[in-house]
Amino acid sequence: MTAYDDLMAHARQTMALAQIAGRLGWDQETMMPRGAAAQRGEEMAAIEAVLHARRSDPRVAEWLETAEAPDEAGRAQLREIRRAYDRATRVPADLAARIAQVTSEAQGKWAQARADEDFAAFRPVLEEVVALKREEGAALAQGGDIYDAMLQDYEPGATGAGIAEIFDAMRPRLAALRAAVLDRPGPDGLRGPFDERAQMKLARRLARVFGYDFSRGRLDKAVHPFSSGSGSDVRITTRTAEDDPFNCIYSTIHETGHAAYEQAVDPAYALTPIGHGASMGVHESQSRIYENQLGRSRAFTGWLFARMREAFGDFGVADADSFYAIVNRVHNGYIRTEADEVQYNLHIMLRFDLERALMRGELQVADLETAWNDRFAADFGYAVDKPSNGCLQDVHWSVGLFGYFPTYALGNVYAGCLHQALRQAVPDLDTQLAAGDLSGATGWLRENLQRHGALRPPLEMIEAASGVAPTEAPLLDYLEEKFGALYGLKAA
Repeated sequence: MTAYDDLMAHARQTMALAQIAGRLGWDQETMMPRGAAAQRGEEMAAIEAVLHARRSDPRVAEWLETAEAPDEAGRAQLREIRRAYDRATRVPADLAARIAQVTSEAQGKWAQARADEDFAAFRPVLEEVVALKREEGAALAQGGDIYDAMLQDYEPGATGAGIAEIFDAMRPRLAALRAAVLDRPGPDGLRGPFDERAQMKLARRLARVFGYDFSRGRLDKAVHPFSSGSGSDVRITTRTAEDDPFNCIYSTIHETGHAAYEQAVDPAYALTPIGHGASMGVHESQSRIYENQLGRSRAFTGWLFARMREAFGDFGVADADSFYAIVNRVHNGYIRTEADEVQYNLHIMLRFDLERALMRGELQVADLETAWNDRFAADFGYAVDKPSNGCLQDVHWSVGLFGYFPTYALGNVYAGCLHQALRQAVPDLDTQLAAGDLSGATGWLRENLQRHGALRPPLEMIEAASGVAPTEAPLLDYLEEKFGALYGLKAA
């Protein structure tokens, strides 16, 4: 056994334990008894303590000193192990365990506060989460910017200043497009009811159409849809609403994008540091291109319209063109996950600015609800009506995911670049989509990006797949062309 072999054996066991921790989180979101929350917090803290000890084991440093990588994949493994070890050794073990316990408990308190429309009830535990994450961020930053340190868990190499620069470049064109579209009459939304069992049946069909392998996964319901796992056990969740089947349909397609990425990673990388997505931004590029550029395209919605008629009968929409317009309807709304393509990134920019201020100590939790409501009114032009439509709508902060939100918008930027390349590589893409055949699109993504896992850093991964350095221009051009045509704008 060489130092490299010893290191990889250790890493493989650590990754296996991390998968078990992820399965506990999946269970907590889908079927754990409500009364088990406190015990689950202890369980999560216990396994996090084990994981932290393994990740910061002094032997890792010794192995890294002498390990020789056999190939490109081996060099990537060492890069990821070194990065994880560096971060783990900066965070005290008791702090890591405490964060795991508090965030596990906070998740349940968030769900209850959201149901009760009571931010004040959630505030104390969120204050504790924020304090713990600031402490962790300070340990990681070692005198640098705390928020930049937090970002590395989700988008290695990114900085708050760099993301702000991208967002500043996007905001004017997005705001102008939003104003122009909302100034034009648009279609009404769907009118229910839509049987929820029929929604779930259609959701399972759509997951298969987009390439999800149910022999290595399952679809369940959760308050906040998510994907969990890697390799041979990748699970997805969705949600249903009797009056809104798009919530279920597009949540399912979105999570299938995440899951298909994990299922497509080269099996040789399974349970290793590169055996998963390259970053959350790259991950979001897959879920967003599945959901939007493919799933909301004119070609695919024509096929989906027929499937909707099969599932629900005559649901009040005359034809496929009318259905396409409804699927892509731009309208006022509070909820990020239900936002149209034009406005979605504006929701992310709001969250990015607020969480960056929280981590820097420029905003206190006590002022968060007011800050959110004020910013929302300024950005969208109307007032938040209740906490579940405001700062209680997302689960992320309750579980300590500070630095995660901007990756959603980065994913859209990356998806714009990938879509541009995909269109060039598969010239008959619309013909395939109109037939409900996603194999050309998903096959191209699998071959050019997904199978590589975390072999390369995020920006290198997108550039290698798309042939261009990532920029916001392809996304903005796509949005202006699509919605300009839909709403009859002069720029179309």
